[in-house]
This record gives sequence, structure tokens and C-alpha cells, in this order.
Amino acid sequence: MPLAPYLHYEPGLEKPKPTEAETARAIVSSIKRTSATSARTHRHGIRQQHAKGHGFVRGELSVYENLPQHLRQGLFAEPRSYSVIIRFSTAFGDLRSDRVRVPRGMAIKVLGVAGPKSLADDDSDNQDFLLVNHKSYFADASAYLGAQRIFELQPRIPDFGLRALGALARGLVSISSMTGVKLPMLLYALGDKGSHILGETFYSEGALRYGDYICRLSATPVSTAARALTGQPANDCDEVLREKVVEFFSANSAEYELSAQLCVDLARTPIEDASIDWPEDLTPFQPVAKITIPSQSADSPARRAYAQDVLSFNPWRSLLAHQPLGSIMRLRKDVYRASAKLRHKANKTALHEPKDLAEFPD
Repeated sequence: MPLAPYLHYEPGLEKPKPTEAETARAIVSSIKRTSATSARTHRHGIRQQHAKGHGFVRGELSVYENLPQHLRQGLFAEPRSYSVIIRFSTAFGDLRSDRVRVPRGMAIKVLGVAGPKSLADDDSDNQDFLLVNHKSYFADASAYLGAQRIFELQPRIPDFGLRALGALARGLVSISSMTGVKLPMLLYALGDKGSHILGETFYSEGALRYGDYICRLSATPVSTAARALTGQPANDCDEVLREKVVEFFSANSAEYELSAQLCVDLARTPIEDASIDWPEDLTPFQPVAKITIPSQSADSPARRAYAQDVLSFNPWRSLLAHQPLGSIMRLRKDVYRASAKLRHKANKTALHEPKDLAEFPD
């Protein structure tokens, strides 16, 4: 139990900075430039973050029975099951060798979710959760703008240069963990350990509404085969992550537990500053559902083409009960939409949301 009551959600809790809209426009302009550059380089439109996909799977999300009242919110209000499509990926808007160690991502699309949506023009019945293997993120939109300007330079840096920067960052992160001295968020991203993607625990990084409350989400491997991969190195060849994901799911299933960490106050568990970890001794992650991924082919030409070129993931494709909150999450409303439109335009494909799991190719 927390040391303080859970904070109830109210619309006035968010406090945007006066310059936030201008900052968002600057970031979108930068993304237009990086999108054009990557499309010319690869002769194909790619995502401007988490561009490289490593496995594309179908599964089921089952909400737990007998959840306490404070956890029976939104999507998790009733003990029922939903079909899900999941894309495992790595960060940065480029297609790099897996020897370059960068953050891992798990994008979850929950199908058939009815209810009022966060955006008025969202006519889908889907809920997207975007998770990364780092608890915290850039503090706010202005902090991300600084990083985005560096991302614009990233295509000019060869793989060996990024690997050298990563080695330096990992050394600094190790010192930081011993001394408690906080580093710029970009160094934590560059300092990723490069472990097996299926053994990672993933986090929403920013806050989102949890019905009457506010939360951050996590997805933790709980099945024996998946847990055995936690901390296992996966960075010794160019396509090692995809190869390992395909190999794993050819013979194994996996289970991940989805948990909610509830906000207790705006000082210790802030929503506007995504760089601050919410203390788990103050407000622990509480399990709300299980994601089950059966054994399957995690990659095929048809499945990869659908996941890379047709599917889009956006944290603002959500129920109103799970509306993204805070500066970084508000930024994503414009940024993710712009990135998806640019990618689909470059590839001459229409934006499309699946209505049924049968649309996901074998």
C-alpha cells in the first residue's frame, strides 16, 4: 500500500508550459526533415522512432479477476480477454546493426476496445500501449527538442561511432548508478545494455490516465522461458534480435504481466516531468492483466510488411479512461501522427486500423 492515498484524476492537473505548442511544432518540423532523409537513404518510408522491428506476434490480453476497486478502471474494469498485436522494436529512426545497443520497445495494440476515446477523430475500437525498457524518459517537450536536434545528426554517424559512444555511455551510467549523480537522458538511452529483447521489462515512461486515477504501466516477463532470457546478451551480430525472437517463438510461448503504478501526488510521482522515476517503495506496480503470446512464426514477408508499413501505433489511440498525460505524452499526439502520415505517404499506403485479428498475416 502507498504511504499516501492515490491521487484522483482531474482535468486541471496538467500544467503545459506557454512554449509547449511552439516546441511541438519545431519537433514535427525536424521529424519531417529526418523522415525525408531516411526515405531517400532506404528508398522506403520508416518510423522516426523505433524504426527497426524484430518480431511481430499475435496474442491475448486477459484482465485478472477479483481486482480491487482502484484497479478496476477503463480497459481493466472487467475480467475479460482481448486479442492483441505486438511489435518488438529498437529505438532511433534508422535501421542500424543490432551491435549498436539502443533501447528496446514493445508496442501493444489491443483490439475490440469499446468506449469514449481520447481523440474525437479516433473511430477505431483499438487501444495502443507503447512501452520501452527504460522507466523514465526526457523530462518534457523542451528537453526532447534538444535530443531531436541530435537525432537529426545521427544518420551521419557510422555504426562503429555509435558503438563507441554507447560504450562510453555505459561506463558513465555505471558510475552514475554507484554515485547517484544523474546523467542527461540521452546517455541512458545510448547506454542500453543490449540484452535479449524478450527478457526485458517494459515501461510506459510517461503517465496516463487510469480511469479515476493516474498511472504508469509496465510489462514484465513471467513465463519461465521468457524470464530465462532476462539479462542475456543479444548484440553480437547485425540481425541477432530478429533471429532470437523468431527462434524463441518457433518453439516457445511467452507470458508478460501488465501492471499499473498509481500516482500518489504531483511532487513524488509527477506527471509533467517524465525523467523522474516513481518510487516503487511508495507506490508499487500492481498486476492487472496477463499477456499470453503462443508459439508462432514471429516474422514472415507478409507479416513484416503489414507490421512495418500498414500498422501504426500511437499512445493517443486510446480510451478516454487511459488518455496520455504530461508534457512528453501531449507532444506524442502531434509527433506520432505526423510520423505515421509521412511514412504512409512515402510508401503510398493508406492509414488503416485492424478490426479483427484475422487481418494480421501468418
